[in-house]
Formats: sequence, C-alpha cells, structure tokens
Amino acid sequence: MSDLEFDVLDELYFVQQFEALVNLTSLEDNVLKGVLKKLLSKEWIKCLKSVTQDIPSEEVDFDKDYRSIYFLATKSGLLAHNSQ
Repeated sequence: MSDLEFDVLDELYFVQQFEALVNLTSLEDNVLKGVLKKLLSKEWIKCLKSVTQDIPSEEVDFDKDYRSIYFLATKSGLLAHNSQ
C-alpha cells in the first residue's frame, strides 16, 4: 500500500464525498481521483449514491460520477490499512 493510499483510507472509516476528501487530504483533484480509482480496483473502498445507499460495483461509472458519489472503506480495505 502506498503512502497516498494509506492517507486516503485513513479518511474513509466514515462515508466521505470527493470534495470533502480533497479538503481532508490536501491532494489535488487528479491525484485523489487516481488514488480512489486504484483503491476501488483493489476493492478496498466502495461507492455509495448517498450516505446510506450503496452503488453495486457493476453500476459504478467512476470517471463520470466520482465528484458526486460517496466513498467508504470496505472491510478488506480496513484490514489492509490496519496491517500497515
């Protein structure tokens, strides 16, 4: 796990939207987008339509919707984060 992945996962113990993550991590938009995309491919995070409503992984259009969806660490993401 990279330092950036660790830092982003650190903020995803609770549901966060993209703009909030930009503020919390101080990463540039394109850098954060890349980290989130990598975490999503590892299944360490999941996407949500709202704070309480998941988006099935096959319905996620990350490149189109990343600014409006919410993110949350998955159980495997939390385990990976805590093993560092």
